[in-house]
Amino acid sequence: VQLQASGGGLVQAGGSLRLSCVASGNIVGFTGMGWYRLAPGKEREMVAIDSDEDIAKYADFVEGRFTIIRDNALSTVHLEMNSLKVEDTAVYYCNAYRRGPSGRKYDYWGQGTQVTVSS
Repeated sequence: VQLQASGGGLVQAGGSLRLSCVASGNIVGFTGMGWYRLAPGKEREMVAIDSDEDIAKYADFVEGRFTIIRDNALSTVHLEMNSLKVEDTAVYYCNAYRRGPSGRKYDYWGQGTQVTVSS
């Protein structure tokens, strides 16, 4: 499985970006897809996940500003980010996962796309 993320860039605070991730390879049967981010000096954190197991989940810091859009037919996931803040600056990683019969979770990761929000 390969995940190709794109759409990052430099934007002013209050602006918007749309991240996209396309999966290729053995893409049958993803349980969910989502986005995580890693900011300097911080641990990786979940941003948003869309899965077959639950309703879409968002981190508390999203506060209604982001929308995750998953297209199972195309094996893509997008993250529309509005009202961006300086603290949203991070490398954003696309994630896809499968849940095996035993419940074990198999994660796949993209290469990351840099989002920089300036004040």
